Amino acid sequence: MSDSIEMGLELAKESMDHAVEHLAAELSKIRTGKASPGMLRGLKVDYYGSPTELTQVANVGASDGKTLTIQPWEKSIVGAIEKAIFEANLGLTPQNNGEMIIINIPPLTEERRKDFVKLAKALAEDAKVSIRNSRHKILETIKSEVKEGFPEDAGKREEENVQKRVNGYGDKINALVAAKEKDIMTV
Repeated sequence: MSDSIEMGLELAKESMDHAVEHLAAELSKIRTGKASPGMLRGLKVDYYGSPTELTQVANVGASDGKTLTIQPWEKSIVGAIEKAIFEANLGLTPQNNGEMIIINIPPLTEERRKDFVKLAKALAEDAKVSIRNSRHKILETIKSEVKEGFPEDAGKREEENVQKRVNGYGDKINALVAAKEKDIMTV
């Protein structure tokens, strides 16, 4: 196998892996009606004048399937955390008891669940497009190498291997979305 094909295959694999990882991360952000600390991932709190990740100033946990608890390490920032949750416009209403914040997660309506399923499928399609773009780049590299003298039958085998790999990534994406759809639609 030529060096440029080998390097192209490695780059394509990394790109495809990244597309699947990105999809998984994006799907984890979609609310399912169940309490999950991941729902507050990326939330910034004003901590002594600087925006700081919520997880760096408090413990975030799910006490049950419908309740999130946020236990700040300093009682003085309970108000700042509550304000950050309101300003993030997450559709959640924090309850401040002076020592910690409790968030009850409202159940999703059927219509909202269907919207989330559509969003998950759109994210999956974006990941598939990314994978197809990677496939296209490596196939161009293989065709270019064949023109430069790389054996044609070896080039065809590499193209088939690339397609098998792409199909495998497509199956991974479909499995991720199917699991998320089941999770979203479960009441």
